[in-house]
Formats: sequence, structure tokens, C-alpha cells
Amino acid sequence: QVQLVESGGGLVQAGGSLRLSCAASGRTFSNYVMGWFRQAPGKEREFVAAITWSGGSTFYADSVKGRFTISRDGGKDTVYLQLNSLRPDDTAVYYCAAGPQGTIVSVRTTRKYDYWGQGTQVTVSS
Repeated sequence: QVQLVESGGGLVQAGGSLRLSCAASGRTFSNYVMGWFRQAPGKEREFVAAITWSGGSTFYADSVKGRFTISRDGGKDTVYLQLNSLRPDDTAVYYCAAGPQGTIVSVRTTRKYDYWGQGTQVTVSS
């Protein structure tokens, strides 16, 4: 049974930082892409970042490029999302997801991903 468990969310002031973790278990992820998405109240879930498990290729939404960094530790089966220079509009529930590797376009879509975590809340105060 595949499980993705996020942690690391919290309340932070604008300009601050957080590091989110996603612990993955239940299968081999070597041919998978791991993604982070977020969903703010009343809005659709949106792509934030993704990384291929084996090759380490990374993809970012324009809104977070230069501020957020995605990485993975294969030995720990964990994916991280470092959030720097946080802004109030980064406030959302952040979700970790896993799915088969795809194109530079498809990895940005929710339908690409087969497995999802339960989410972790990030709140940025002004």
C-alpha cells in the first residue's frame, strides 16, 4: 500500500522559510515523478514543483521559481520542498503526489499523479 506522508507545515511570517517533507513508502519509486501541489480556500489545486526520482530533473511553477527548491533523498525515500521568501499568497494546503514519469507538461497536471498525501497546512502572515 503506497503512502505519502507530508510534514513540516506551519505558521510563518512573510519573508520566512519552511521545509516540507514527504515520506514515501509502499513501492519502488525509481521510475516515478514526485510532485508538490497546493490548494488555497476556494481555489483549484495548482502545481508547485516536481522532481524525477531517478534523474533528479526538476520543474517549477513560475510563481515559486527562485524561492522554492524541491529535492529528494533516495536513501530515505523522502522528497523535500524548501520554501523561502514566503508571501501571504503562498498560504495553502500543500500536497505531495507520486506518478509515472511524464512530459514537462504532464508533470504539472494533477491527473498525472496516482498517489496523494493528506496535505500539510502552510499559513503565511503579513
